[in-house]
Amino acid sequence: MLIWTVPTEGSRMNIGRIPAKTASLEPQREALVDVPNERRITFGELDERVRRLANALRDDLGLSKGDRVAILSKNCIQYMEVFYGVARCGLIALPLNWRLSDVEMLRLLEDGEPRVIVVSSEYRDMAERLRQKIHIDHWFIFEDQPKDDYERLIAEASSDEPAAAAHVSADDPVLILYTGGTTGLSKGALHTHHSLYMGMINQTVAERIVPTDVYMLTGQMFHIPVALAMNYMAHGCPVVLINFEAKLALEVIQRERVSAFLGITTMINWMMAVEGFSDYDLSSLRNFQYGGGPMPRSVVEAAMKAFPCTLIQGYGQTEGMTMTFLTQEDHIDALAGRHSERLSSCGRPGFVTEVQVVDPSGVCVPRDSQTPGEIVVRSEANMVGYWQRPELSAEILRDGWMWTGDIAVWDAEGYLFIVDRAKDMIISGGENIYSTQVEAAIHQHPAVLESAVFGIPDDTWGEAVKAVVVLKPDHTATAAEIIAVASEHLASYQKPKSVDFVEALPKAPTGKILKRELRDPYWQVQERSV
Repeated sequence: MLIWTVPTEGSRMNIGRIPAKTASLEPQREALVDVPNERRITFGELDERVRRLANALRDDLGLSKGDRVAILSKNCIQYMEVFYGVARCGLIALPLNWRLSDVEMLRLLEDGEPRVIVVSSEYRDMAERLRQKIHIDHWFIFEDQPKDDYERLIAEASSDEPAAAAHVSADDPVLILYTGGTTGLSKGALHTHHSLYMGMINQTVAERIVPTDVYMLTGQMFHIPVALAMNYMAHGCPVVLINFEAKLALEVIQRERVSAFLGITTMINWMMAVEGFSDYDLSSLRNFQYGGGPMPRSVVEAAMKAFPCTLIQGYGQTEGMTMTFLTQEDHIDALAGRHSERLSSCGRPGFVTEVQVVDPSGVCVPRDSQTPGEIVVRSEANMVGYWQRPELSAEILRDGWMWTGDIAVWDAEGYLFIVDRAKDMIISGGENIYSTQVEAAIHQHPAVLESAVFGIPDDTWGEAVKAVVVLKPDHTATAAEIIAVASEHLASYQKPKSVDFVEALPKAPTGKILKRELRDPYWQVQERSV
């Protein structure tokens, strides 16, 4: 496969200059719409604040190239300007997951060692507790008031182009994104200006971005979807920031004439379940991407019929951004009955990405739609490694390939079908059972909103298949009904042996279901063999 590349030697590629281009051409063009805080800002205003912040960090606070700046906040304009300001002057952004406990937050701060932390007033109390336990040189609280520390920092700094920006190169690190921790403790995936830029090229080609787009960021900025939003801004497109709630998302699409967004399975399901869904004017939508975990075929088909736009699927990780795509045409063809099985696929490699499916020794498995192997990825959009984890980095990144830990089969045309995470595979009576296949079968029941399938100890079979299910609002179902519907689509050994019903499933910031939190209590006194 030909991999498109950009020369980096001597390059001054700087992600922090994304607002500058549009600011120089159309300074009054809207850049960010902050729905939670009812604020709007133009590209001209944003770029000036980015320049001032960059100068304040380097000149007034005395930070050096490569120092980290942590951010603790929900989505807002200040969050995005911190990202750009930090990048502009050669620093590294360290976004923090506000859902974490104090103990987990402290661990990330000790790992990332930021010199500055910027906190929204909503998390002032947490910041004060953390401040008693860790030394960070500078703490700033923003409250959308001229008198607050953060606003004074910006107001008193120079608006000139930061001198430090001239010394930022493509290969400089710019962002540490802590993984969702679906298989254990979070690790800090380290991205450079270049790796983020290459990931943006992948997205530009797949999403077919045009300057008239309006993008809605539904995920939180402490995870990789923030790069998708920044990519739209690089095209001069406004980005609408929300903290996701299904009814709000529909209202914002209608009011702001949103044309594109990224949604995970739960988001799409909840949006379609909103009372009066058909009454919302969603005609501005051009395309939306879904991902963040398996999306059952039944949900994909329902979304294709419900939303007046094209769909693409993106498979990615914090470590590699989006790596494969199921295209708009693939979805259209499937709905028309051509290769409908591909709705269960995550597509083929993106524009700047090469993908293989290999056995444990690194040899490609046959493209026979049957032989499973691990997905490995070679791309300039991959992270450069885990922050301060050289041994783990060497284990994941081998000879230019990133080992994802995801198990898949692929067909003769190179379409990938993910069957499981390596650690989520169930072995029962010597048979390999892939949880995603069982979950897809469970979703054939019309009352199912979400499900998680995993293995629990079984004296006879080694492991038994356990399902945990969330039902749609105002729907009912019994365990026996769920098992019966799943059995229609599975071999006998694959069907769930038991089903529990819960109101919500534990999730990582990415939206991925944390199966280990469901599974671990069953294995506390036993060592799992996988």
